Amino acid sequence: MANFVIPKFQTAAVVDHSGADIRIDHEFPVKSQEELLPGECLVKLDCSGACHTDLHAALGDWPIPAKTPLIGGHEGVGIIVAIGNNTAHSPVKLGDRVGIKWLADSCLNCEDCRKGREQNCKEAKLSGFTVDGTFQEYVVSFVNHVTPIPDNIPSDEAASVLCAGVTVYRAIKYSQTSPGDWIVLPGAGGGLGHLAVQYARVRGLRVIAVDTGDAKKELCLKLGAEKWIDFMECKDIVAEITSITNGGAHSAVVTSANGAGYRQAVDYLRPGGTLMAVGLPGKATLEASIWFTVFKSISILGSYVGNRQDAVEAINIAARGQVKVHFTTKPLKELENVYEGMKAGKIAGRIILDLAQK
Repeated sequence: MANFVIPKFQTAAVVDHSGADIRIDHEFPVKSQEELLPGECLVKLDCSGACHTDLHAALGDWPIPAKTPLIGGHEGVGIIVAIGNNTAHSPVKLGDRVGIKWLADSCLNCEDCRKGREQNCKEAKLSGFTVDGTFQEYVVSFVNHVTPIPDNIPSDEAASVLCAGVTVYRAIKYSQTSPGDWIVLPGAGGGLGHLAVQYARVRGLRVIAVDTGDAKKELCLKLGAEKWIDFMECKDIVAEITSITNGGAHSAVVTSANGAGYRQAVDYLRPGGTLMAVGLPGKATLEASIWFTVFKSISILGSYVGNRQDAVEAINIAARGQVKVHFTTKPLKELENVYEGMKAGKIAGRIILDLAQK
């Protein structure tokens, strides 16, 4: 059995209270093996993705506030270096490379868990929100919920699949579409959106990417979007989509983190179309004509991250090379600047924090 030397202290990015600046703490304590509870594991992280959700957690602008002080992050990949004593039937072992997701743990016994909605478990623990997450060198997670990472995908490529990839994969999976159908992706050039373009193409869907800016246009078309609409330049998005699709799109997966992406979706869906609500604007409301929603037989479905099986499916697709995360690597100390880029909407693709880079 492998033996790992576990330090007493580590570097972590801490938010002391909602809205506070990031504080880089080089002497944050690391849990020892003896301190781990049954079912817990300690993972030495190689890297972590940075997600818009982490920004919301740091700002505290969601209806449900995150714990504070908080270490954010929920897209981590690393090696298991310790497992709690008296852990029974662990599906992972020391030395395994695993991923930490938004859903850190659930009870696995309630109705939601039994029906594959582990993310809706009332006992769910959320990485970087209700428990400390992956913006640190060592993270405590849970053996039943970490995701095994296949050998043929690098850690930095796998990281964002664990949240952004899983989230859009599940939404597309349940979007009630068939190969050849049209799917609209507002926010297509962003962190979730650029992965949605690729997972949609894997499922044989025809993608209309909606976003703004030359960099995002180039990225979306390169990844397989069939049509591009710049919402800052297009005068009538509904008419444009209706024309392209000859009657309206079959589905829209809205990943943008503001309310604007939702407002027109019901209008540009064809009868029987499905709106998948994914992006989580803090205080926006979903406004849609009840009359036209009923008259057009529109389905509006919320899709919240994914379960353990969704994660395995999403990571395996990426490991086969069918989906590629487009990312920029930065050190952990740059996290505050990353958040500023997110606020300004200037980040194309994903940001990966290299936790070995000081």
